[in-house]
Amino acid sequence: VCLLCHGFCFCGSLARCCHRLMVATRHNCGTLYSVIQKLTFNQATCMAEKISHLIFDVESVADGELISKVRYPGANLSPEQAIATYQDELMEQRGTTFIPHTFQIPVAVVIAKVASDLSLIDVVSLDEGEFRPHVITENFWRGWELYKHPQWVTFNGRSFDMPLMELAAFRYGISLPRWFKSDGYRAPRNRYNVDSHLDLQDVLTNFGAARCNGGLNLVAQMLGKPGKMDLTGDQVQQQHDEGNQAAISDYCRCDVLDTYFVFLRTQVLMGLVALENELKLVQSAKEWIQRRAAANESYQAYLDRWSGWHNPWQSEEVVS
Repeated sequence: VCLLCHGFCFCGSLARCCHRLMVATRHNCGTLYSVIQKLTFNQATCMAEKISHLIFDVESVADGELISKVRYPGANLSPEQAIATYQDELMEQRGTTFIPHTFQIPVAVVIAKVASDLSLIDVVSLDEGEFRPHVITENFWRGWELYKHPQWVTFNGRSFDMPLMELAAFRYGISLPRWFKSDGYRAPRNRYNVDSHLDLQDVLTNFGAARCNGGLNLVAQMLGKPGKMDLTGDQVQQQHDEGNQAAISDYCRCDVLDTYFVFLRTQVLMGLVALENELKLVQSAKEWIQRRAAANESYQAYLDRWSGWHNPWQSEEVVS
């Protein structure tokens, strides 16, 4: 089995070239195929050992057919009608059109791969170009297994992103024995086991003792990062219905970059990295984004809104 077809790959251009050769020679030269496969496996294994954190964000849309069946049985509502009806009810009752995650499926998942020294290695959008929910879900969980169970990092992911991805695995029949392992306090799904999943909102609110009004947008802009871009979460459904999956993925990508920079600052807050080292990591990540901006409009848009952080410890200095 080609490991490049399962999960998300850190192997870069060499691995992509190897993968093309593997596909091209699969039925023509078994020996060459085996050699390339072994090289690719070794490269993926080596890279896996460097990954300590997977920072991710999920964008999702409502399953109108499920809503119609569960909430409006016998009404013969189309999926679109069911979604619109439910959103109208939510707006009247709660002042929001946001449909609970239990009725949603993932349509974009972007993951930043972060090394043990907290440096940014790569950012990938799962099943990019196709954005098939079942494939996104499979790649999400198999990638975590392939890279030896690194720490998940999210912002408000404990109450939305992670439950949504768990329920998606349930929906699509994906087995997750390692994630659902029952091990008391050390169980991966234990709310306070931050080694398995670090929710940055939990860090900043003492596990919900306070509220983080303003959310990721607020704390990212505290650090001079863009925060919310042109697209917002409540527009994802419309963008998806109009076939703009790539725009949703780009929006998700920018949220992941914000989350990465907030993650770095929380490491300073928790005493795990010095401020001067964090600033170096931020500058390095900015250069990483700059090198890719010409090939990806979302990276350039992110840089265009980057204002920098004012360092009060060094007078009048604005740093990355």
